[in-house]
Amino acid sequence: MLNKYPLWKSLMVLFIVAIGAIYASPNLYPEDPAVQLSGLRGVETTAATLDTVKSHLDENNISYANIAMEKGQVLARFKNTEEQLKARDLLDDIMGEEYSVALNLTPATPSWLASIGGTPMKLGLDLSGGVSFLMEVNMQEAIVKVQKSLVDDFRTGLRGEKIRYRSVKNTNDSINVQFRNAEDLEKAETFLSKQNRDLLFVSNEGNLTLSASMTEQKLKETREYALQQNITIIRNRVNELGVAEPLVQRQGKKHIVIELPGVQDTAKAKEILSATATIEFRLVDTEGDLGAALNGRVPGSSQLLKERNGQPVLLKKRVMLTGDHIVDAGSSFDEYSRPQVNITLDSAGGNKMSSNTKSNIGKPMATVFIEFKPTDRVDSEGNTIFEKVEEVISVATIQARLGKTFRITGAGSQAEAHNLALLLRAGALVAPIQIVEERTVGPTLGAENVQLGFQAIMLGFGLVFLFMLVYYRAFGIVANLALGANLVMIIGVMSMMPGGAALTLPGMAGIVLTVGMAVDANVLIFERIREEIREGKSIQQSIHQGYDAAFSTIIDANITTLIAALILFAVGTGPIKGFAITLSIGILTSMFTAVVGTRTVVNAVWGGKRLDKLSI
Repeated sequence: MLNKYPLWKSLMVLFIVAIGAIYASPNLYPEDPAVQLSGLRGVETTAATLDTVKSHLDENNISYANIAMEKGQVLARFKNTEEQLKARDLLDDIMGEEYSVALNLTPATPSWLASIGGTPMKLGLDLSGGVSFLMEVNMQEAIVKVQKSLVDDFRTGLRGEKIRYRSVKNTNDSINVQFRNAEDLEKAETFLSKQNRDLLFVSNEGNLTLSASMTEQKLKETREYALQQNITIIRNRVNELGVAEPLVQRQGKKHIVIELPGVQDTAKAKEILSATATIEFRLVDTEGDLGAALNGRVPGSSQLLKERNGQPVLLKKRVMLTGDHIVDAGSSFDEYSRPQVNITLDSAGGNKMSSNTKSNIGKPMATVFIEFKPTDRVDSEGNTIFEKVEEVISVATIQARLGKTFRITGAGSQAEAHNLALLLRAGALVAPIQIVEERTVGPTLGAENVQLGFQAIMLGFGLVFLFMLVYYRAFGIVANLALGANLVMIIGVMSMMPGGAALTLPGMAGIVLTVGMAVDANVLIFERIREEIREGKSIQQSIHQGYDAAFSTIIDANITTLIAALILFAVGTGPIKGFAITLSIGILTSMFTAVVGTRTVVNAVWGGKRLDKLSI
C-alpha cells in the first residue's frame, strides 16, 4: 500500500525525536551562579569547611540559595551574580591561602535527568562572560633550548666515546665543536652524525672545527613540539585554577587562544598562565674563589648567582636535575612551620637524583628558580625578547642519597610555595609566551547576547512558521512540526556531544540559517507533490512521487553544504568553529526531520486513504 510505514518505523522516528527532546530539556533549567571551594594540595574540604563558609557568608549578610558538598568540593549557589562576586571576594580573602576559590555556573538540572547524562549546553565566552587571552609562543627561545640540550648531549657522547675535544659552544644557529687534531675531528663527525641524523654537520679541517645545525624539518618539528607542549601545560594550569569549561586551542603557527568562562578577575589567571617558571638543582662550587668571582673572575665551569637575601653564591654550571622530571609537587609546612614544596620525580629523574647525590653526600646543593620575563625589546622578526632571571631559593647540604621524593625550602610565603608547586606540577612551558591580546566579557553583556540571540532564533522561526502555514495550509502544519522537532534535536545533540559543544553567538547564527534550510527541503517536496497533482496523478501517487523525486535533490544540496561546514570546522578557529558545529548538526537533523519526520506524519494522516483533494 502506498504511503504507509510499518508500525516499527513510525515508533522508531518517534523514539529518536523523544530522545532529542529529553536531552534538550536540561536547557529549560537556568544555571545558578556559584562559588566553588576546593582544597589545595594537602588540604581537604570537609563538613567543617562547609560550616565555615556558611558562617562567613552569614556574618557578612551575603544571601545564598544553597550550600552543599558536591564531588569533594564546597559549592555555594546564589540567586544573582552580584552576591556571587561578593562571596568570591570574601572567601578568597579569608580562605584563599588553603583553598582554591573559583567562580562557576552550576546547572540546576533535576537529579533524574542528570542520572541519565542529561546536561545543558555549555555557553561560550561571548554568552556566559569571562576572559579571553591570545598568547604568542616565542619560537626562538624554544630553538635555543634545544640547542643547549644538544650541547650537553654532544659533551656526554664524546666523553663516552673517549673522543677528546677543546670546547663545545652554541653560536648563533649552530653548535661548534673545537678539536685538538684531525683524527679526533673525523671520529667525532662519524659518531655524532650517526647519533643525530636530523642535524647537518660541516667540518673545517683548517681550524679543526665541526659545526652542527638543525635541518628545516628539525626546526619545524621543534616549533610544533613547543606549541603542542605549551598547549598541554596551559591546559594543566587552567585545570589547577578550577575554571569550569575552559577552552585552550591553537591558532595558527605560534598562537594559543585561552577562554576562561566565568572568570572576571584576570590578575591571577595571567600570573599562572604566562609564568615560565621551572627549577634546576646544581652543586655549589665550594672549590672556587667567591671573592675572585665577585671581582669578575668567574671560573669557566661555574656561574655566579644570588640568593633572595642578596647573598652571592657560586654554582657549578652543570645541572644535576631539571624540573622536566617533576611529576607532582605540593606545598606544606616543615617541622619549623616554614613553607616547603614536596616534589615527586619520574623514574628517570629519580635515578638521576639518586646517582648525583650518592657521590656528593656532604656537599651543598642549590635549588635555582628560573623565570623568563618579557622585556620592551623585540628581535628582527618583531618577537618580544625575554630575559632569563635566575635566583637561588635554597642551599642545603646533601645529608643522604635522595630518590624520587624530597622537599625544597626557601619559599617566602605559603602562597608563594603554593604557586611554585602549581607551576611545577603542571609543568614548565617549553618556550616563553606573552599575552598579545586580552578581552573581558562581563556577565551582563553575556546575558544580553543570549537574549538577543534567542530573540533572533524565535523571530526567524516564527516568520517561517507563519509563511508555511499560510502558503501550504495543512501540509504547512506538518512542516512546522518538523521545524520544531529539528530545533529541539539540534539542542539535544549539542547537549549530548562528548565533552560538550559550547553554544556561541556565531553558533546561534548557524541555528537560524538551519531553520531556513530545513524548510527549504519541505518546499521542494511540497512543490513536487503539487506538480504531480497538476499532471493528473492520484493523490497517493503524487505524494509518493513527490518525496521520491525530491529526495536526491535534497541529499545533493545538503551534502555540499555539509562539506563546506566541515571544512570551516577543520581550518577555522573560535567563532568560525562555533558556526560550523551548529550548521553541521542542523544539516543532519534537518534532513531527518524534513524528509523522514514529515513523511511519517503524512503517511499517518493521509496514507492509504482514498482522497480527491489535498490541502497543500
